[in-house]
Amino acid sequence: MKFSVKPSSLFHQKVHSHKVQKILGRPIVSRLASLYLLASSFRVASVSALSTSTMPSTTATSQAIHFHWFRHGDLRLHDNPAFCRAVEAASKNDVGTKGVVPIFCFDPRIFGQGATSEFGSLKCGPLRAKFILESVTNLRSNLEAHGSGLVVAHGKPEEIFPSILNSFVADARDPSNPISSSNTMIPRVFCQEEVASEELRVDKAVKRELKLKAGSLETIWGSTLYEPDDLPFQGNVLGMPDTFTPFRNKVEKKCIIGSPLPVPSKQKLALPFDVFTEKMEKCSLTYMPTLKELGYDDEDVEKAATHDARGVMEFKGGETAALARVKDYIWDKDRLRIYFDTRNGMLGADYSTKFSPWLAHGCLSPRFVAQECRRYEEERITNKSTYWVVFELLWRDFFKFFAQKHGNQIFSLDGLLGQDAHGSHPNSRRWGLDKRHLQAWKEGRTGYPLVDANMRELAATGFMSNRGRQNVCSFLAIDMNTDWRYGADHFEQELLDYDIYSNWGNWCSGAGMTGGRLNRFNIVKQGKDYDCEGEYVRHWIPELAKVPSQWIHEPWQMSTEQQAEYDVRLGVDYPRPLVAPSAPRSNNNGKKGGGGGKQQPDQRNKKQQPNANRGKGQKQDMKSLKQGTFRIK
Repeated sequence: MKFSVKPSSLFHQKVHSHKVQKILGRPIVSRLASLYLLASSFRVASVSALSTSTMPSTTATSQAIHFHWFRHGDLRLHDNPAFCRAVEAASKNDVGTKGVVPIFCFDPRIFGQGATSEFGSLKCGPLRAKFILESVTNLRSNLEAHGSGLVVAHGKPEEIFPSILNSFVADARDPSNPISSSNTMIPRVFCQEEVASEELRVDKAVKRELKLKAGSLETIWGSTLYEPDDLPFQGNVLGMPDTFTPFRNKVEKKCIIGSPLPVPSKQKLALPFDVFTEKMEKCSLTYMPTLKELGYDDEDVEKAATHDARGVMEFKGGETAALARVKDYIWDKDRLRIYFDTRNGMLGADYSTKFSPWLAHGCLSPRFVAQECRRYEEERITNKSTYWVVFELLWRDFFKFFAQKHGNQIFSLDGLLGQDAHGSHPNSRRWGLDKRHLQAWKEGRTGYPLVDANMRELAATGFMSNRGRQNVCSFLAIDMNTDWRYGADHFEQELLDYDIYSNWGNWCSGAGMTGGRLNRFNIVKQGKDYDCEGEYVRHWIPELAKVPSQWIHEPWQMSTEQQAEYDVRLGVDYPRPLVAPSAPRSNNNGKKGGGGGKQQPDQRNKKQQPNANRGKGQKQDMKSLKQGTFRIK
């Protein structure tokens, strides 16, 4: 079939050429909507100029516009399933322009002094806020390097998206704008799927607003090693065990880790418009808020700007820094081969991977880390250490799937136990809350050096070792008998690597409220086993700098004369124990493993072989689960 071009089509071409020149000469403020609608009207005019005996003339169309909404858990380009889905959908767009608009919203419900939880803590402390700002800034730079850009906004997502779409309409109706059009823009928004209640409420609000514009929100899974639909349990997530070991055993046997997705091509990443409107306040391709603008006070800003040299390392947010750390730890320093032996350290940058801040914010893909571990095994060595990094990543999967299965129960005082926590379950407790004791725990003034050193490190740097987290959790919940949610909430405020699912899942489990085996840590013994010379304690508690190793984890055992000799007065320079030292207790409810895996034979009386790779200050090798395996496509 042939189409003849009417003479009027030449007139349309001249008019549109004249309008393009006028628009490009206008201020940057209004080019976006004008060029968008111009392109749309030109397509309409061109179609109407084509004559056939059956083709009617068209005066209005619906135009799809695609957004990828970056959230706190996917601030990267590599292996980002939701982002790839948005880009692919936009590239196949038959109605509207090609390209996708990436956007990130600094939600005032999360950032600043005004954003607090029901327990009184900040939703996001200044150290993590700075890390997120750095991550978003780096994400924008990486997008720009790939021919795209990042719209950054300060506001609630459910208010930002309608405002953007309304600004397009307002621009088109501006009397000074040579373009007028009846085109309707249909927003299609893509983002990573989250499963916690606050995030789901925001999703619901965004969907409601988009529906008013005939638009949609599509969420895509993308933060775990394994896909929830691939889990080998009846009902997938709903049928998974509530303890880790049976989950791990079956997943490792039955499931395969997916291959990381490549970064989309520059051609597909091109923005649908040459610029984004700057008519909107605090929302553009160039806007980036400061901590002050996000609502933090001068003290917070100063704290975030000052790196504490006592910290394990300086963490810088962003995908670029994340990939550099992976390369440095695994390949340049060749530390992967000894990870299993060193992972329980507490001093220095390289006793563990330190990937967690970047994993928590999605600057780093867990599938990419697993792939690097497999490549390392193929090129250098395969041992328990190369497996154990992936084993730790599987814990992240477990807690996200666990949260998806149990919903708000992980935030409840009684956890999964419900009414059983009031007497019928062996882990039952009558929780207390002494605000003075809670504050002493937060500030590192409990009188237990190992707990205090870890809490001071957290306050100063936003980081704490895995060994430290287990101890301070056990101490607050079990020894102090304090409502464990206040501990989880404080971690939410302070941690650089705060992850909803791992944080609240671990605290709920540590308090015994998931129903598994209750581990009560002997704080003194833990200090002697993992900081046997007291170097870590002295590093963070200068009051105890002169105390010898014999007393460093039990300063209350020193006499008055010894206190004077070692220049520390208990109750004056350093506090006496907040609660009386007591022997550890444990309860496994008559079950084996109970979430901690199959129990190994007691090796305390067996002489261990020398291990040059053992973590600094670690007295003996830690007992562990049997080595497993993992498969990658």
